[in-house]
Amino acid sequence: MYIFYIVLSILFLIYFCINIYIKVTSYKKILNVEPNNLKDYDCMLVLGAGIINNERPTLMLKDRLDKSIELYNKGIIKKIIMSGDHSKVNHDEVGIMKKYAIDRGIKSKDIFMDHAGICTYDSIYRAKEIFGVKKMIIITQKYHLYRALYIANFLGIDAHGIKSDARIYRKMPYHLVRESLARVKNFIKCNLKAKPKYLGDKISLEQSGDVTGGVNFEK
Repeated sequence: MYIFYIVLSILFLIYFCINIYIKVTSYKKILNVEPNNLKDYDCMLVLGAGIINNERPTLMLKDRLDKSIELYNKGIIKKIIMSGDHSKVNHDEVGIMKKYAIDRGIKSKDIFMDHAGICTYDSIYRAKEIFGVKKMIIITQKYHLYRALYIANFLGIDAHGIKSDARIYRKMPYHLVRESLARVKNFIKCNLKAKPKYLGDKISLEQSGDVTGGVNFEK
């Protein structure tokens, strides 16, 4: 039993240190919205956060989309990668994301859909390897930005984050615990140089984003 507690204490210390390390190395990458210093980014990356009945985004995802729409309408960044889970025909997260943005005036050609963004690590890995992103803004809630920015900068992307917190979200204690565990998982994945579940052909951001429509990875 004594050994069990020692091992448990070591594991907790590792968990704690990884979380602190990721926060400390990423917090300076979180920006306020400053139009004058965001002109030279390749794109915005909007990370998925779930949909309801395959019809509408969750409130958390809605706020991420609204923030990207705000930046787009200010003329700051004109290319948006929307990354989410479309691994099943009846769960089209990116399709809902794109429709939400188009309904609010975003041009379809400026939206690139990443249908295989089944997790944060895969979304960011694919932004680099599939879409050729070198410098980007990541849009998500602040608690999630630390991990997303750590992954991006570890993979060699010059990334900064803009937080999309617009309200107090339900189940935040659950989200915070889950996120702290995900940081440890992604720290390991980064250092093991793990590959995403799906890759595919490269897609240039210089073309119309409409080339990314209508794809899914249903097996």
